[in-house]
Amino acid sequence: MRRIGILTGGGDCPGLNCVIRAVVRKGLEEGFVTIGIKNGYRGLIENDTVILDLDSISGILPKGGTILGTSRTNPYKKEGDIKKVISNYKNLDLEALICVGGEDTLGVAARLMKEGLNIVGIPKTIDNDLSGTDYTFGFDTAVNIATECIDRLHTTAESHHRIIVVEVMGRHAGWIATVSGIAGGADVILIPEVPIDLEEVCQLIKKRHNRGKTFSIIVVAEGARFKEEQIITKEERLDEFGHVRLGGIGDILAEEVEKRTNFETRVVVLGHIQRGGTPTAFDRVLATRFGIKAVEMIREKKFGQMVSLKGDKLVDVPIEEAVERLKTIDIELYEIAKTFFG
Repeated sequence: MRRIGILTGGGDCPGLNCVIRAVVRKGLEEGFVTIGIKNGYRGLIENDTVILDLDSISGILPKGGTILGTSRTNPYKKEGDIKKVISNYKNLDLEALICVGGEDTLGVAARLMKEGLNIVGIPKTIDNDLSGTDYTFGFDTAVNIATECIDRLHTTAESHHRIIVVEVMGRHAGWIATVSGIAGGADVILIPEVPIDLEEVCQLIKKRHNRGKTFSIIVVAEGARFKEEQIITKEERLDEFGHVRLGGIGDILAEEVEKRTNFETRVVVLGHIQRGGTPTAFDRVLATRFGIKAVEMIREKKFGQMVSLKGDKLVDVPIEEAVERLKTIDIELYEIAKTFFG
């Protein structure tokens, strides 16, 4: 039987196992053996692989994370690693490699295609910030988790007459903050695309309290920044793709809001809670559709392409085009959110 490989790279998210399951099942139908590459590109460098059969994928549909493991390994970062990747790809006798990931993982995939590897991409990120597709799997689950948390925070905020700042994920794009904020009834939503005006935020909160409301919920994306200031980060250390570790915006925002309004303020950082646990039905179905489509693309030799959701249809788009720019928030959607501010 012919052999195809699959790896999952970058941050984990709910739905990855659904993709793996679909690739294995569809692969068997098409006459392929599926080789799982462990821990993203690191597994391709170290030749750390496993044959995926029906027993391997039994029961993984509702399971979060990825049974293959993941990493933020960049094979172009260390001299000699890319040669190992190419050599191991050939030694594994792969007809094609399915790379499941976001901008970084698929950015590497686009470069590997130019090295002569047959690559098919599948978009994955809870941030929903890949321009080549309407939706990435993982986003719907993250939004539902964030919305549930915001719902729960309403009751404790109201009981204690507090402002609660909820920090959600979103490095460069405010999709999670905006959608969960609208769904959860947030009183202010702050995103990377629109610099934070502290005076405006505090005026909105005061206006709300002047109407008799004794609590407020502020949702802020981790990558949001104040006017004339840099991104708020935990540290200056960079990962292998040159990204700083974000975080801290919620704490600073809460401190400033309390100081300027005299209202007791608390902060809740949702962090990796948004990545974990069981995928929603939407993400399970979307990830399954992506996996099936990827194997069909291999059968049709559509290499260098990424599976994409356009409307309710699956199409394929060049990986290079899919990662050339980030998909930031639809400003019309953000304007809808602003209707409910303050």
